[in-house]
Amino acid sequence: MKEIAVLGSTGSIGIQTLEVIRLHKDLFHIHVLAARSNIELLLEQAKEFKPQYIVITDKAKADAFRYIYDGDSQILDGEDSLCEVVKVSEIDLVVVSVIGIAGLLPTLTAIKSGKELALANKETLVVGGELVTAAAKKHGVMIRPIDSEHSAIFQCLLGQDKKAVHKLILTASGGPFFGKKEEDLQYVTLQDAMKHPTWNMGQKVTIDSATMFNKGLEVIEAHWLFNIHYDQIDVLVQPQSLIHSMVEFKDGSIIAQIGNPDMRLPIQFALTYPHRLVSPSKEFIDWSIFDAIKIAKPDLKVFRSLQFAYESGKSGGDVTVAFNAANEEAVNAFIHGRISFLSIFDVTEEVLSGWQRNRVTNVEDIMVADTKARFLATDIIKKVEL
Repeated sequence: MKEIAVLGSTGSIGIQTLEVIRLHKDLFHIHVLAARSNIELLLEQAKEFKPQYIVITDKAKADAFRYIYDGDSQILDGEDSLCEVVKVSEIDLVVVSVIGIAGLLPTLTAIKSGKELALANKETLVVGGELVTAAAKKHGVMIRPIDSEHSAIFQCLLGQDKKAVHKLILTASGGPFFGKKEEDLQYVTLQDAMKHPTWNMGQKVTIDSATMFNKGLEVIEAHWLFNIHYDQIDVLVQPQSLIHSMVEFKDGSIIAQIGNPDMRLPIQFALTYPHRLVSPSKEFIDWSIFDAIKIAKPDLKVFRSLQFAYESGKSGGDVTVAFNAANEEAVNAFIHGRISFLSIFDVTEEVLSGWQRNRVTNVEDIMVADTKARFLATDIIKKVEL
């Protein structure tokens, strides 16, 4: 029986993680549930899974939760509690699915505590890839990726000689605006951007998919996870979301990981690695409904986010911190109707164009760069506000 900590239990990945664990209560027990502010859903989860600890990072929401909760779990509050709770000796595996840079410190703490790690938080590797991978190597911790694309590559590389890799090929669905030109996107609404054709995800990730910033973040992640140069990472659009990613080897062979677009599959594999269990949906691909597998190249002129990602990654240092922070601020402004969809690209580009690269040697360097980039992005947003 593995004791599991789920950080971000009320988000999309957290909810689906609990769906997997619900199917395998003989294998897993929830030791920690952690959320930011959705105390209504957290209360339901706490009643069902009865964890030893409940963490609520929003202190006001934590006080409200204490008022409505009558269980036996120990309740902790504040961001620091995420780091404290993953140190608990009974915990075997930590699932990090919190949103944003908030996932960095708990991830590093879990690694330094020798925990098994299932990582769904993109920003952790985007902003702190060098620190995180160095810590994982030092403490002998394997990072099990939950992102469908990185899980796919992880699976394709099992049993392979990594020195024989020629290229990693990340696939993208293309989001709701695949095939659109820039003039088609001038009046995109939040509702338009949320209409993802194949995946059911949270709001931020869905918008990042619509802009393809999501894929840019994944390029940077792949660089750190698999220790491969950016020139050996390609992106292709696969709108059916059947091929989740591929690995091309030096002999010209390509291994692809193919499956239904169901996030519970990579979540389950991250929890059960190296073993495979029955699909949570118990559904398999019906090849009779597909007359072809569709592949296309992304439009880099429209989806400039990919170029931003490659340039930021190659620049190194804190440039990827600026890339991530600027995008987060721009997406938030779009969600609240302050800027247009296309301005997400413009805000990020302007922050990066004036950015002075600095080395990253510790978490403090990341936090300083993050704060600076958000300040710059906020100032630019005010200038282009609707």
